[in-house]
Amino acid sequence: MGLFGSLFTGVSALFAQSQNTAIISNNIANISTTGFKRSEAAFESLVTSESRLSTYSPGTVTVNRLQRVDQQGALQQTSSGTDAAVSGNGFFAVKRDDDALQEFLYTRAGQFGEDSQGLLRNAAGFVMYAWPIDANGNLPANQGDLSSLVPADVAFLGGLTRPTSSAELAINLDATTVDQNLAAAIAGPVDFSRGITVFDSLGSAQVLTLEYTKTYGPQATAGGTIGDLLATDNLINDLGLTAGHTIDISTELGGPLTLTVVAGAPVVAGDVETINDIISEINSAGIGATAFLGNDGELVIQRDEFIGGAGNTLTLAEVGTALTGLGLVAGANASDDLTGGPYDNGTPGDTPPYSTGDAVTGHTFATPQFLPGDAQYNNRGWWQLNIVHPDGTSLSRGLLNFSGDGTMNALPDSSGNIDINLSQIDWNNGSNPQNIDVDIERFSQFAGNFDVIFADQNGAELGLRTGVEVDRDGFIIARFSNGASATLYKAPLITFANANGLTEVSGTAYSENSDSGEENLREAGTGGAGFVEPSTLEASNVDLADEFAKLIVSQRAFGAATRVITTVDQMTEDLLRLR
Repeated sequence: MGLFGSLFTGVSALFAQSQNTAIISNNIANISTTGFKRSEAAFESLVTSESRLSTYSPGTVTVNRLQRVDQQGALQQTSSGTDAAVSGNGFFAVKRDDDALQEFLYTRAGQFGEDSQGLLRNAAGFVMYAWPIDANGNLPANQGDLSSLVPADVAFLGGLTRPTSSAELAINLDATTVDQNLAAAIAGPVDFSRGITVFDSLGSAQVLTLEYTKTYGPQATAGGTIGDLLATDNLINDLGLTAGHTIDISTELGGPLTLTVVAGAPVVAGDVETINDIISEINSAGIGATAFLGNDGELVIQRDEFIGGAGNTLTLAEVGTALTGLGLVAGANASDDLTGGPYDNGTPGDTPPYSTGDAVTGHTFATPQFLPGDAQYNNRGWWQLNIVHPDGTSLSRGLLNFSGDGTMNALPDSSGNIDINLSQIDWNNGSNPQNIDVDIERFSQFAGNFDVIFADQNGAELGLRTGVEVDRDGFIIARFSNGASATLYKAPLITFANANGLTEVSGTAYSENSDSGEENLREAGTGGAGFVEPSTLEASNVDLADEFAKLIVSQRAFGAATRVITTVDQMTEDLLRLR
């Protein structure tokens, strides 16, 4: 084998170095290819064994290609919202076309753009596949399977309306506003009103009007008609009442309490000389009634509690003209029946759907946190809110209560919200019935001007699609001219146990094989998949300087191998000249 073995060794070196040069050339050729992953040559010796140590039989060399798919390329910023790179180990799932029979391929080349049919394709023509997002923002239940992926198709979205589903207002109501009884509050006029624009399912703007009226609340109330009273006013000298005249006050909870007008300081319980005496006697008698001066300086006597129904009354009787002189009317003042009429609970078939409430406080928009008997309860903090349809009819009418510190007196619902729930609104224009939750948590009642701090809602009129973009979590989002957006898909990131073992295919993509292991579908940011970097492309991971250095070494090694062959050829020729 001597000389001829050396010849074969030199030939194998030539072949190995030519393969190395081919690999280096391919790397250099693809230095500008998005998502390209370099390869390198790994040389391996093949040895011929001999049993005798006195002779040597030369072996040969072979070369294998090692892929460096797991090495990250540099990330370069672009101006396209659909360009995407992966910072991590994941791959995008693609196919050559939107055909269910096509095999899945995997790529890091994220130069995606919308084609004429609305499919997102990269520069190599591969179609992106992603998870569809349902109406509730959820991914498919079988999101771990490739069968859960669909082509990323955005062609059907020419325009979008976004019907209003929630609104939020921050409004201050003037605490010094004169209270009205409920009957007057229902009849009007209102103390303050403000409109808010919402959008129906057809994209039409609809204006809801919110009307606020200060009221004494749902309890039975006797409100005086004489204003500007002072607590120090003398009943005889200032108001002209007659000594000896009496007032009887009773509720179902107690009474009657008899108050007698006297000239001079009270001597026994029940004697009253001033307005303050009347207030003190009623508030300390324990008959279930409270007295106070209203915002307009009128004397108000109110039943402490509302339990529901029309049977809760406050009864006033007089001997002489004691009540008349105070601007009050004798008789039974019944609490408004909140189980019917304008505060109806709303049962199937009712039109319109009025607000719901509870058996303790009546039909309020938000159940009060503090109830009669609690130290924090404020019986002076009641407002009626009427929400009016654009056609002038009432959509919902109910009561609000504020605590003594001016904040909403309301219990949050199970979701932690203080909302008015408007249900199945019919705009009478062919749009879908609509539900809107109005957040009233930031309503307040302070002495000062009526003030709308802000009013906001989440709807939008018809908007045309202005673009599609991919975000860092892999969501594919369509943007519209009305400011609305629609989340359409979520691109998974595919990982493999051995990414370097993938089979390379044309178009800077790879297919799965036994060396790579099976695919794993992961959401961005989980399982080492990395994140999707929007408006970014991954450059080739080829280092040009390193490749040129290897090319020089390969050239020298190739030249040395040719010298081996030349030398063996000369030696063979010398051998043939022997005689």
